[in-house]
Amino acid sequence: MTTHYSINQLRWQRFKRNRRGYFSLWLFLILFIISLFSDFIFNDRPILIKYQNNYYLPIFNFYPETEFGGEFQTQTNYLDPAVQNKIKDDGWIVWPPFHYTYNTLIHDTSSTFPTPPSKTHLLGTTDAGFDVLANIAYGFRISMFFALFLTFFTSIIGVLIGAIQGYYGGKVDLLGQRFIEIWSGLPELFVIILLASILPLNFWWLLAITVLFGWMALVGVVRAEFLRTRNFDYIRAAKAMGVSDSKIILRHMLPNAMIATLTFLPFILCGSISTLTALDFLGFGLPIDSPSLGRLLLQGKNNLQAPWLGISSFLVISILLSLLIFIGEAIRDAFDPNKGVYK
Repeated sequence: MTTHYSINQLRWQRFKRNRRGYFSLWLFLILFIISLFSDFIFNDRPILIKYQNNYYLPIFNFYPETEFGGEFQTQTNYLDPAVQNKIKDDGWIVWPPFHYTYNTLIHDTSSTFPTPPSKTHLLGTTDAGFDVLANIAYGFRISMFFALFLTFFTSIIGVLIGAIQGYYGGKVDLLGQRFIEIWSGLPELFVIILLASILPLNFWWLLAITVLFGWMALVGVVRAEFLRTRNFDYIRAAKAMGVSDSKIILRHMLPNAMIATLTFLPFILCGSISTLTALDFLGFGLPIDSPSLGRLLLQGKNNLQAPWLGISSFLVISILLSLLIFIGEAIRDAFDPNKGVYK
């Protein structure tokens, strides 16, 4: 008898046989892990400092200039040659590979902003004087966190509502469908514009608003699966034995619905990234001082004389979305029941 473990093993083998999706998964994981360490790659603060036999971690902590022999209690400007010389006279500094972050104003340029790619700034700078590569790294990270949170919360809400509609049916299902029809007709962009004029949108406010309008993606899939299985013999037997509705939903019906749900998650993730990118491009997304892939696209639109801005941001977004689509296709093939578990 085929065990649940062996079925999952066979699904994983089918996923690996989809070479495009398998290598896309590894490439996506590499890029995501690199973006997680953006602070250790692009930063205008050192990773580690030894000064007068004391060790400091400026990348995590605030240290005033007086800590290193300066005169002011303000945040130390580690790019200042005078500060660096004082530290090196009685210690040493461990720097990230690039001595700037996404909002560090670049001074070492020979032309006006935006500057073209160079050895120091591999993808050039923006018209505000910020490094493009650093903005891509930080923007990639914040886009992925936003998409992961949005996918997680919308999936939970969508699965829960779809399960309730499909399990109980009747008036519950009818009222739920009418509510979804009305709610889906609300103009999401106009609501965000209205709220942006009243409240200063930040990461969590924007996430909450998009969750309110994005939870309907999985309702139809889960609802259809529950409507299909609610009249199966083993479900009727469980009801006759007095098993509670919550246990039937969670233990007997939800695992079947999760197969279809998992195949949709990469595509929902892809749509979440597109949503944030579009909102940032239109100026109704994250705060203006946040790193953003959508805002880099806007930079390319506003500076046609600097094609590296539009090309770099377009390539990053298109590669990211393509990887997620390829991964989604591979997951769909791995869970395809028409292929059988033994193929």
